[in-house]
Order: sequence, then structure tokens, then C-alpha cells
Amino acid sequence: MKLTKIRVAFLSSLCVFAMQAGAQSADGTLSNLKQMKVATTDLDIPLVPQTGKNADALRANLKKIKMPPGFKIDLYAVVPDARHMAVAPSTNMLFVGTRKTRVWAVTDRNNGGEATEVKAFAPSLSFKNPNGVCWTKDGVLVIAEHNRVLSFPAAEFFYEGPDVAVGEIVPQGKLVPVEFESYNHGARTCRVGPDNKLYITVGQPFNVPPVDKYVELDRQGVGAIVRMNMDGSGREIFARGVRNSVGQDFNPKDGSLWWTDNQTDGLGNEIPPGELNRSTKVGQHFGYPYWNGHYKVAGSAAAPDLKDMKEPANAVFPEVEFPAHQAQLGMAFYSGKMFPAKYQGGIFVAAHGSWNRSPASGALINFVSLKPNGSGEKSEVFAEGWLSPETGTYIGRPVDVAMLKDGSMLISDDYAGAIYRVTYSN
Repeated sequence: MKLTKIRVAFLSSLCVFAMQAGAQSADGTLSNLKQMKVATTDLDIPLVPQTGKNADALRANLKKIKMPPGFKIDLYAVVPDARHMAVAPSTNMLFVGTRKTRVWAVTDRNNGGEATEVKAFAPSLSFKNPNGVCWTKDGVLVIAEHNRVLSFPAAEFFYEGPDVAVGEIVPQGKLVPVEFESYNHGARTCRVGPDNKLYITVGQPFNVPPVDKYVELDRQGVGAIVRMNMDGSGREIFARGVRNSVGQDFNPKDGSLWWTDNQTDGLGNEIPPGELNRSTKVGQHFGYPYWNGHYKVAGSAAAPDLKDMKEPANAVFPEVEFPAHQAQLGMAFYSGKMFPAKYQGGIFVAAHGSWNRSPASGALINFVSLKPNGSGEKSEVFAEGWLSPETGTYIGRPVDVAMLKDGSMLISDDYAGAIYRVTYSN
């Protein structure tokens, strides 16, 4: 018995030592890269195969996608776990986040309309849920992880090797209080606004925050969109009353910030609605957890302990409401010229599809038109077919949309591990 206890204690010590060593190694790598020092000796980064049975099957699946006349969808790249995308400002590259430990560098070297190379970006670094990727106006790549935000100057030019220049905007453990870290709603998105500040979505760690937590969560900017200077200073809560936004973009015409918000689970197939919101100034409250769309969550079956919660003053309601449990995620304004005039200046939204509905719904791309005054008009389905009507199973789950410089549109799919390209011709 004593020998067994000694062995257990020894193995426990080894585990603790290994975890500490791993943390020190990761910190040491980041420190070296911040000082422009070499962090690794392995200069060979494996490529993701772009041909073969998997690529052929992905192309075959795309024959099932329905879109308006004149539009065509093709496989752009095989990218495992592809989530949010950031199109490089000066090259035929894009960087793709995941909810795992990779950020992918995707390159179209011959300008042929599809990727020729996909490989890990900065593989010497240890990423944790690096879902959010975006660019500053001067070409700095920002990566928003679960609880850290990093910056990479000129990433599109210095991505070839495993070691890259890096800076910390928000150190590990400082984006949200560590006690509110959760595997639930931990995917961040980022955008740089017209004011050159960094905007980051921060989801609630709960389905609905309990009565003893929601005040503190609100105070800390959890369940919000926060903004800060590019060095991490000047942080403030830009929009509050958010459940779990995983998509945002600025309207290039008026500078307003639009963003999706996912609905509360556990209230049935048809409620509450998905949201597309519009922020026009700092400090607006968008209702959660009292409201989800025009549905009152406080006091409902999902939040009985909030029955006495006060309605937030001057709550802002969504510009557009979507069908329940389609899980709208990434979104982007269409600023290109390839698509017909109807789509120019409007918004494309990716609906991932939710686990919390039977039968399943979503796995499609919406288009939202705007009124002349800049407010939301209506939503319509633009592309669908990733959810089989015959079997009720997913063959893909769109996450994000992004516009290439030629006016074509990219769609990421983390279920199939792919990025698609949508083009239009008369």
C-alpha cells in the first residue's frame, strides 16, 4: 500500500512538472519571438494536401448547393477546422482561424482562383482557440484567442518560416477573468474599426447567466463587445447585453458596427430568434439576458431565477431576426462589384446550424438587404444545401464569409474542413 502511494505521488509530481515545463516552454517561445530570436530549428512546415479523394468528395458535395441564377461555387482550399477568415491586404493570401490550436496560412500563388498551398502559421507558437483573425489598416494581423490577443506585423510577408515577429495586445488570462473561462462560447472574433481601435466579441460562459453572476459578468465586459487601442490600452465596453456574438463587420458607408448574436438554448424549436444587431454608438445595451430578440428570456423556462430582473433601459432590438436555432456566425458587407447591384452594400451571413433543434436547421448563407437610411430591411436565403433534406444530416456547416479583391466571396466550413469560393457571371 505504501509503495502504491509513493508511486501515485511520484507520478503526480511528474505530471505537475510536465505541465509547468510546458507552460514555461510556451512562454519562452513567445518571449523569444517578441525579441526576434529563433524559437525553433525545424524550418519545414508540412502542407495540407489539396488533391485526392477528400478534395474530390468536397467538390462533389458542392453540386448539391443551390444559389440564385448566375452564381457558381467551387472548392477554394482544403483547410481543416476552418473558421474565421482574414483576407490579406497586399497578397493573394488569407489567414484562417480555428477553435483548436492552429491558424492556417492559405496562399493562391498563381492567381488561379484557388489555393495552391495551405500550411500552419507560426507553428512554433502554442495557440488556444485562435478563432478570431483580422487586419489593421497598416497590415498587422491580429489573432484573438480564447483569453489572449496577439499581433503579427507584416504576417503575409513573413509567414514562410515557423518563427514570426509577434506582439501581445492582451496577455494570456487578461481578456476575460480566468474564473469566467469556459469551453462554452469561447470563440472570439475581431475587427479594426474606422477609429483604428480593436473590437472583440466576448461571449457569455453560460446558456443564460445565473442571477448571482450576470451583474458581475456585465461589469467585466463578458457578454459584450469590447474595444481597445492596438496596444491593449483604453479598454472599454462598447456594446453590452450580448449573449454570444461570433461575427461582426463595419458598414463602410456609415461606420456602424453590425454583429450576429446566437440565441438561448432549451426553449423549443421555434424560439427565440437569431439576431443581427447594429451598434451606432458606445454604451448601447442589447437586452440580454432579459431579451433575446423580442422574446423575454428572464423568467422563462431557461432562466426562472431571473424572473425579478429589471428590464434594461433603452434596450436596442435587432435590425433583423432569423429563424430560431440556425446559429448565425460570421458576416461581412459586400463591397465588391462582381455580384449584381442587388447585393452591393448588403450583408452576407453564415448560418452554422444549431444542435438545439430537431429537425436540424441552418447550414446556409443568408443575404440581408439594407434600407436607404442604413437600417436592416429583410433577410433571404442565398445559398443552401449543406443540410440534406432527405436524411437530415449535415454535409457542411458554414462559419464565416469573406470578400476577395476581385469581388468573389469565400465561405469557410469547419465541419467539412474546407473553404469555398462563390463567383458570378451573366
